[in-house]
Amino acid sequence: MQRLILSALLVATWAASSRAAEPDRPSYSAAISIPLPDGRWDLLSVDSVHHRVLVARGDSVTIVDLANGTARSAGSLTRGHAAVAIDGTDLVAVTSGGDDSVRLINAATGEQTASIAVGQNPDAAFYDPRSKHLIVMNAKGGTVSIVDPQAAKVVSTIAVKPGLELSTLIGPDLLAINDEDTNEIELIDLKRGAMLKPIPLPGCEGPTGIAFDPADGLLLSACANGQAALIDTHTRRLIKLLPIGKGPDGALFDRQRRRFLVPCGQSGTLSVFEVGAGRQVTALPPVKTETSARTAALDAVSGRVYLPAARFEPAAAGGRPTLIAGSVHLIELEPAHVR
Repeated sequence: MQRLILSALLVATWAASSRAAEPDRPSYSAAISIPLPDGRWDLLSVDSVHHRVLVARGDSVTIVDLANGTARSAGSLTRGHAAVAIDGTDLVAVTSGGDDSVRLINAATGEQTASIAVGQNPDAAFYDPRSKHLIVMNAKGGTVSIVDPQAAKVVSTIAVKPGLELSTLIGPDLLAINDEDTNEIELIDLKRGAMLKPIPLPGCEGPTGIAFDPADGLLLSACANGQAALIDTHTRRLIKLLPIGKGPDGALFDRQRRRFLVPCGQSGTLSVFEVGAGRQVTALPPVKTETSARTAALDAVSGRVYLPAARFEPAAAGGRPTLIAGSVHLIELEPAHVR
């Protein structure tokens, strides 16, 4: 998975019938900032039950206690990519891309309880509470591993294609995965373990983040070329390309507030699209975050949005920007009406 540290943001609406965004309408406000350990980060998630944020890091997982605003490192990883809570337990599952494994870590003790071999370069992952399985996208291997975290084993492996990015369920057994190599959404029937006809994304290059609105059957993929692809999952066709920033690495849908959210790093903003009656989609004013805040997680209960960020020294020719020590932190945004 290739992710961009820097990006820029433009926002527009889908459909001529969409009402114009209100220029002075605040959708989110900054709440707190929590210091995190130094080091680069990737995907994160919210554990609402334990009031935690889980951030996958290069060599560990960061567990953020939202009650007291503290963070600690746990486990040992090799290029961590995704960290998710396992419902009904104190376990955190983390994909370790450098050694093709999923690590199970006890969040209370910080100890690893299992290491599960999966496919090549496991990256994005999520927990499905209905099946009680962890769904792991093996980016380079082009497979999906279905993991039983209680038994700590892979129960099935589905061959797909390389380039697998983030994914979401769009039906009880229907998995949609962004494929950044083919610029399409791969559809997988999990019950049969079979690929279905993919959804092409013309005009979308390098899709990464993905989010689903189940009430309206709308799917949004965030693309690396400054677009977000809006898809009708009923017809399985692209509806519209929405201008966003370059380099997004995530997408969220807040069911309660009916909003798509796309974090974009270079502009230091969060793009917000509101879904209204008749599936009308309106672009709200972008929300200021910070440069490098390219991934995000949503607390579905409170509506708060969490984004890791840091400061970087300019990159040398052909190199990557250098992280400034002590600058990594977690931004918390809250819906404006919460205050």
